[in-house]
Amino acid sequence: MIDLAHVTAWVFDMDDTLYPRDQGLMSLVQARINAYVVEAVGLDPESAGILQRQFLDEHGTTLAGLMANYTIEPEHFLHDVHDVPMDALEPNPRLREQLLRLPGRRFVFTNGAREYAGRVLDRLGVTDCFDGVFAIEDADLTPKPEPSTYRRMLQRFGFEPRSAAFFEDTPRNLEAAKAMGMATILIGDGHGKPLGDHIDHVAPDLVDFLSELTFRDAAA
Repeated sequence: MIDLAHVTAWVFDMDDTLYPRDQGLMSLVQARINAYVVEAVGLDPESAGILQRQFLDEHGTTLAGLMANYTIEPEHFLHDVHDVPMDALEPNPRLREQLLRLPGRRFVFTNGAREYAGRVLDRLGVTDCFDGVFAIEDADLTPKPEPSTYRRMLQRFGFEPRSAAFFEDTPRNLEAAKAMGMATILIGDGHGKPLGDHIDHVAPDLVDFLSELTFRDAAA
């Protein structure tokens, strides 16, 4: 049974969480990230891809890894890699309907750039469903899963973690949320990564999961 009766703050990762992975938007971003690493580091594409995956594992984002090991302009990186068309992303009236059913406040918590997040939410048709967006610039470029970034997000939006539910497609990004007391919901298959007992619920699809909540289950 899904018991989220205590939740009054609903926190959502964005990419591959608010929309299905198979729509392919992140593959476009990933291609631009890989191309950026090739140019910035001077490696061949295969080696750059290996380095980029290493940065993800060790630092949470490619940008954080580049900043720790090379001299780059973060603002240029964020603009360049997120400069992708939104054509592959489908507007989602069902998502909008289910978000608006949730009692309390709703937030986006993303490692993506602020301007990019605005474009994604606008394309999905859900911009006005959210009370706030916490993007990578708001974290001074320190990404999830760094616990300090979660604390900054909590301070920004002003809610207690034990009143919150956090939805993510990356298993390790749910660890800090769980440690702070949030209910945790993994959307998707976890990209083949270990899941662990820090995940309260696993759902193949966000909209289907939200539609199963009743007002009694999710009442404030």
